[in-house]
Amino acid sequence: MKYIKKATIYLMAFFYANVGIDHFINPDYFISIIPPLFHWQLEAVYISGFFEVIFGLGLLTKYRKYSAWGLIILLFAVFPANIYLIESPEAQNALGITRELAIVRAPFQLLFIGLAYWHSKP
Repeated sequence: MKYIKKATIYLMAFFYANVGIDHFINPDYFISIIPPLFHWQLEAVYISGFFEVIFGLGLLTKYRKYSAWGLIILLFAVFPANIYLIESPEAQNALGITRELAIVRAPFQLLFIGLAYWHSKP
């Protein structure tokens, strides 16, 4: 189990840092799934991307516990984008996915939250 935990730490660090950087490279992709009622969409994309990079890389440091909790909070904060993606044909078209795939995609947030919680423990 120790090796699985270590492997998932590295995978998560890579995944979050990579996706976080992508927020700066391709912000329109992420803006397309932000509910239109939410103001400051570009700023939200940049802020969430920044924290994905910081918390992702933080998993590799002695601050793993705090980074994991930061990721949990971040995952809850961005969850409305998943709901919007399920409800919005425009957002689905922007990402090139179907409503069914958006529905299947959303519960993976729980897996990511669970993994982050697991890594918040020594």
